[in-house]
Amino acid sequence: MSAPAVSILLPAFQAGATLDACLRSVVRQTEPRWECVLVDDGSTDATPDLARAWAARDDRIRVIRTVHRGLVPALAIGLEACRGATIARMDADDVMHRERLAAQLGALADGSSLAAVGCRVRLFPRARVRPGLRTYRRWLDGIDGPDRVRVDAFVECPVVHPTLMVRARVLRELGYRDAGWPEDYDLVLRMLAAGHEIGVVPRRLLAWRESPTRLWRRDARYGRPRITACKAAFLATGFLVRDETYVLCGYGATSRALRKALLAHGKRPSHIVDVHPRRIGETIHGARVMPVEALAGLRGRPIIASVAGDAVRAEIRGLLADAGLRELRDFVCAA
Repeated sequence: MSAPAVSILLPAFQAGATLDACLRSVVRQTEPRWECVLVDDGSTDATPDLARAWAARDDRIRVIRTVHRGLVPALAIGLEACRGATIARMDADDVMHRERLAAQLGALADGSSLAAVGCRVRLFPRARVRPGLRTYRRWLDGIDGPDRVRVDAFVECPVVHPTLMVRARVLRELGYRDAGWPEDYDLVLRMLAAGHEIGVVPRRLLAWRESPTRLWRRDARYGRPRITACKAAFLATGFLVRDETYVLCGYGATSRALRKALLAHGKRPSHIVDVHPRRIGETIHGARVMPVEALAGLRGRPIIASVAGDAVRAEIRGLLADAGLRELRDFVCAA
């Protein structure tokens, strides 16, 4: 068989309720040059029977059955079997728009500098979607290209993992790993740290299913403390690699958690910039609390603007830019 244009990397575990809809969306793609590498991670429900039935119906679907070892080992096994020059991630809970593969392959063909592309998502079923996920979806809609992916990388994961299509050579070079936090966010941050660019097709090409059984709803590795630990690890080895101290802009719950996580890497704030009048002039954990106006006098020190709200973050970005500071060189935004 000739190599396909794209390999769909699809791990599945106990996916009997959703796998049929997922594979229906795969086989109706307008781009026909695909293979689907379906890794059944030791399921004991209807998943194995459904997978075999679909493979018998369409020989582009290849099933690999393993003992249950978890998502990261399943991804590694599937990646090894992929033959395409590009690899599209997919989850067994989700549904592809029929033009997803064609649109993303086109974006990679047009953008030779891109290592990967994501896309926007539609959330379903509506009755189950929580407000926090709706907010995240709206934020994702503002990520419109490689520059936005990079500057917002420490706010939240700027690309939904099952929307990613990655050049196979890049994904094989980096691989998947279990570092004790989300493997998808870890992959995106490692791609960016290696200098790769990630684009976004500004269309909703994936229906992203909300369900209490999704891994990121029930596994502590996907909880907020581990996501913050992930951000801190990459900030410590990237933006702060040459500095033991930094300026922390903001001192709400978000920035306090990040300060604590960075301390584990030997990084501490020399100054804290805050708007709370009762904090100004205090010393917190050895850092002097300064008003926002003091930022101009702290030039030359790395600044982490750590606030949770989009509006406040935009305001701080504007203040820092007006002071002649450049994002990613002089400051980063995190949440």
